[in-house]
Amino acid sequence: MSFVDAIKEKARNSIKTIVLPESTDIRVLEAARKVTDEGFAKVVLVGDRKELENVAGNIDISDITVINPTESEKFEEYANAFYELRKAKGMTLEKAHETLKHNIYFGTMMVKQGDADGLVAGSVCSTADTLRPALQILKTAPGVKLVSSFFIMNVPNCELGEEGMFLFSDCGLNVNPNEEELSEIAISSAKSWTKLTGKEPRISMLSYSTMGSAPLTDMISKVINATKLVKEKMPDLLVDGEMQADASIVPSVGSKKAPDSKVAGKANVLIFPDLNAGNIGYKLVERLAKAEAYGPVTQGIAKPVNDLSRGCKSDDIVGVVAITAVQAQE
Repeated sequence: MSFVDAIKEKARNSIKTIVLPESTDIRVLEAARKVTDEGFAKVVLVGDRKELENVAGNIDISDITVINPTESEKFEEYANAFYELRKAKGMTLEKAHETLKHNIYFGTMMVKQGDADGLVAGSVCSTADTLRPALQILKTAPGVKLVSSFFIMNVPNCELGEEGMFLFSDCGLNVNPNEEELSEIAISSAKSWTKLTGKEPRISMLSYSTMGSAPLTDMISKVINATKLVKEKMPDLLVDGEMQADASIVPSVGSKKAPDSKVAGKANVLIFPDLNAGNIGYKLVERLAKAEAYGPVTQGIAKPVNDLSRGCKSDDIVGVVAITAVQAQE
């Protein structure tokens, strides 16, 4: 069973409602149809039904919920709630009404008010425009200081990691995290791995050095200190570092370079020291190893909101809806 199929099965265990605000995109309508047919989540399209039916053409959306913000009976409730959330930042009630006419803000308020469980956007909007409403309205999850992102990498014909499956983070959001931020990324990633795969995370804090094999620099110190922080915050987690990539995932290398480590050679969660390394790393694995790369998936927001690539296909949207639905499960 593929990763996406396994995620869909998990999603079916507790059906969640996911908002798709970019409903005039034909790919979104195709995805909404597929999700509805497969039955692993409920979807809500934000927009005007007549307009969407014109865009949909031969795609049947008659059995899919469509909500027009300005015609919704919840519009006033949402506007008042949004005003209360943002009035300290200069929000007025009039401006709240205008802002909620934008589909993505209205959809995010649906999630905030408990009328939906998660949101998926980004096929049209930029990452900033997708995540800004989430950070303004939903904010970070309790106990979480930083929003970050990850990819699930599924490498074919590979026995390393979790039979070829890995979590890579952060590959999409945080440019140069400090040691505190890096520790938060690691902890969030461990939780995400467990929720999505049901497997125990074995976390490697990546570096170009393994346990002091290279002269100490600020770059290495950051990873060493971040590892210590993770161990202090979550003493039951299997985490180690600093470690090179080969020592992290190849048993024969790990046993030589870090013989006392419980993670070396067995890591399934790889935490990159900065966005340069993370973004380059996932793209190399995707292209050279022909890996399936699922993401970037956002973690650390109070309720799940995920950003699509603007070049995505409808099947990509279906996969992200499934991941978002599982993230929304208790």
